[in-house]
Amino acid sequence: MSHPTPTWPALTWTETDTPVATAFDDPYFTGGLAETQHVFLAGNGLPERFVPGFQVAELGFGTGLNLLAVAQICDRPIRYTSFEAFPMRAEDMARALAPFDLPHTAALVRCWGEARGPVRRFTLNAIAVEVHIGDARDTVAAWVGHADAWFLDGFAPARNPELWGEVLMAEVARHTAPGGTLATYTAAGHVRRALAEAGFAVTRGPGFGRKKHMTIARMPA
Repeated sequence: MSHPTPTWPALTWTETDTPVATAFDDPYFTGGLAETQHVFLAGNGLPERFVPGFQVAELGFGTGLNLLAVAQICDRPIRYTSFEAFPMRAEDMARALAPFDLPHTAALVRCWGEARGPVRRFTLNAIAVEVHIGDARDTVAAWVGHADAWFLDGFAPARNPELWGEVLMAEVARHTAPGGTLATYTAAGHVRRALAEAGFAVTRGPGFGRKKHMTIARMPA
């Protein structure tokens, strides 16, 4: 069966080889690996919570940096499901990730370049990866899984409001296991209110770098 050709994101590049999405005028990351470790890993109590079968879910696969950060610290068989509207070309992914020199980078770029279809599936280290291509408002709703930890890593809410609206946050909540957690770099009030209305217990934590706050949330058990 043939599948529609994905829409590649138009990119510009900073002097330090950070990709910037021209559609949103927003870089894919500002704090790199250290920000991923602070926000998404520590914010979700990882790696301490990893057990076989643990499910990570993510809004915004981007360069795959968050997945590589997980692969660095987890050798247990877990699942990693991401939702991405504009999948990056493999050669752009390789360029964006090169400055970090992380283990499994070459394997990720190879798997990404070989994967096809509306759901890209591959294994990285011990991690079973699925990346659903398309509008997250549709793909999250259609997903049958439930996350133990969510990484909300879309572009900034002011630039990409579709990825932070009440309807999608309600779907995120619906696809969260009891006791599941969520972390994101943004502390925008409307995002925190949408998560609270969806059923999460929401708190603010110390942000990374110049960001004063980030958001941490938990679904009651």
